[in-house]
Amino acid sequence: MTSNNSHAQTEIAFDRIFHPTDFSEASDLAFAHALKLATHRNGRLTMLHTEEKKQRPDWTEFPRVRQTLERWGFLAPGSTREDVAALGLNVAKIAAWEDDPVNSTLEYLGKHPHDLIVLATHQYDGLERWLHRTVAEPIARRAGEMALFVPQGVDGFIAIENGAATLRNILIPVDRTPPSQAALEAASALAASLQCTGVVFTLLYVGAAAEAPQVRRSVRAGQEWHLVVKEGAIEQAILQTAHETRADLIVMATAGRHGFLDALRGSTTERIVRTAEVPVLAVPALVKESEQVAEAFVWQPTF
Repeated sequence: MTSNNSHAQTEIAFDRIFHPTDFSEASDLAFAHALKLATHRNGRLTMLHTEEKKQRPDWTEFPRVRQTLERWGFLAPGSTREDVAALGLNVAKIAAWEDDPVNSTLEYLGKHPHDLIVLATHQYDGLERWLHRTVAEPIARRAGEMALFVPQGVDGFIAIENGAATLRNILIPVDRTPPSQAALEAASALAASLQCTGVVFTLLYVGAAAEAPQVRRSVRAGQEWHLVVKEGAIEQAILQTAHETRADLIVMATAGRHGFLDALRGSTTERIVRTAEVPVLAVPALVKESEQVAEAFVWQPTF
């Protein structure tokens, strides 16, 4: 059973994309996701690289925007910077000198807010996490903005070879705390911005069906929504459902800017980021909802 419930607020956008890069192979896939989102929206892509010692930047080390766009068919071979600008794409490459890439990234974001941070992640666990300095999670935790985590070694939903978007199944765990509505809105807007149709959204609540929160789904064309209720351990249920639904992306709500220093630390979202075999989009609960008309789900025990 559903009931209509319209709302009118600012639509979630993915116009300003920020990607901190360490020039690694893991960053290459995250770069592809960042560039694709910025290109489709004719927006802005900012890439920042941090060096410990101040030296003349080697701009050739940065991901190759023009060559990538040529490979994807956006530009003809032998393109120029002017051709990139003609697409409506604004690209900025920033070199920062700082001992800690987290600090340099947060300092830049503090002065230049973005709509989405795209981060490569290395899924270390146990002793390895103590031996390797993590960067992606502290940046997302302290920036308080939407963050897309792209794990090393996965395919992702943007193909490096041709830029094709293969976003078919999206899993969205929902709960009362933090509120999940912004996560639904962001997931729907992301699929729409990539012009992906036939996308199936699975909403997962772990617990008793009668206690599940009421949420609203977007009514954008080409989007299909399903409800699933499970019991048991939250992280296990999320990972199991992601496998069962062949999810290309998991979208998680975080606590948002209220207490943002702890929005990810030790949370379910952080643990899923460390273990998921697909990209994870973390959405602060205070991200504004879309202008799209929505339908409210009324949960039933049969799900």
